[in-house]
Amino acid sequence: MAKQKLKFAFYWAASCGGCEIAVLDINEKILDVIQIADIVFWPVAMDIKYKDVEAMPDKCIDVCFFNGGIRNSEQEYMAKLLRQKSKVLVAYGACAHLGGVPGLANLHNKEEIFEQVYAKTFSTNNPNKVFPQPKVRVKEGELEIPEFYDTVRTLDQTVDVDYYLPGCPPAVERTLFALEAIAKGELPPKGSVLAPLKSVCDECPKKKENKKISRIYRVYEKAPDPEKCLLEQGILCMGPATRGGCGARCLKADMPCTGCGGPCPNAPEQGAAMISALASILGLEEEKEKYTEEEVERLIDQIKDPVGTFYMYGLPASILRRRVVRG
Repeated sequence: MAKQKLKFAFYWAASCGGCEIAVLDINEKILDVIQIADIVFWPVAMDIKYKDVEAMPDKCIDVCFFNGGIRNSEQEYMAKLLRQKSKVLVAYGACAHLGGVPGLANLHNKEEIFEQVYAKTFSTNNPNKVFPQPKVRVKEGELEIPEFYDTVRTLDQTVDVDYYLPGCPPAVERTLFALEAIAKGELPPKGSVLAPLKSVCDECPKKKENKKISRIYRVYEKAPDPEKCLLEQGILCMGPATRGGCGARCLKADMPCTGCGGPCPNAPEQGAAMISALASILGLEEEKEKYTEEEVERLIDQIKDPVGTFYMYGLPASILRRRVVRG
C-alpha cells in the first residue's frame, strides 16, 4: 500500500511576500515535495477560501508554514485557525519569527501611522482626513475590512509555535533541511530554531584581526576591502550577534549582515548583544580607557539609526517590544 501523503499549508501574513518566493527557490526539489505532500492551502497560488479551511477537520494539516507577523485582525484570526487545523506550525521567515521589518512600525501607534500615510504624504489629497475604518455602511450594505492593530506581534505572541525557520527570506538550505526533516520524521524537539548554533561571523570567510575602530561608516560611504572583516573596517555588521545558517551570503557580496537570522543561541536580546560587541571595539583612541560624556556622545552619534540597525527584524520579539505611546 502506498504511503499516505502529508498535507502542507502555506500562509502569508504581515510580510513582503519574499518567503512565498523562497518556497519556490528550492527549484527542482519542489518535485520531491510533491512526491511526499499535497498542498491543501496556499492562497497566493491556489483558489481556496477561508471557509474551506474552516470546514477542515482539526489537525488535518500535517505542517503549516506561516510567514509574516500579526498586523491586523484577519492575520490573527488565520493564525488561530491554522493553529487549530495544523499538527505542526512553523514560523517561516524573520517576520513570523521576530516581527521583521514591519515590526519597526512599533515605534508608532495606529493613529500616527494613519496620519502619516493618509494625510501627510506629499502625494495625498485628503483634507477631511478620511481614514480606513473596520466597518463602513454604503447603500449596498455594510463593508468590513480587517482591523489595523497598534502593535505588530510575532507569530508566537499570538499562538503556540512548534518550530522557527529564520531568515529574510530563509536560505534554500534551511528550507530543504526543514522539508527533509519533516519527510523523514526527524524534526528536533519542539521550540527549536531550524538553523545551526553558530553565528554569521563563524560562517564569514573574511579575515578578522580584532582591530579597534574609531569611525563608523554607512555602506555607501566606503568601498570595503573584500578580504577583511567589514566590522573591523568600520562598517556596521550584525554578524557577531546573528544566528548563522545562511552561509554568510551577504558578506560574500561585501554587504554587511543586517540580522535577519535573529539572536544567537543563549543571547535572547540580539540588539543588546550587538551593542555590546560594538562597544568592545569602538573608541576614539585604542589605548584610551575613559571618555568624557561629549566624546561618548560623538561616538554614539555616528550610529545614524540605532533601532533600525540593531532591531531591523527583531523589535517585536525583543525586550523592548515597542515604543510606549501615552495619551
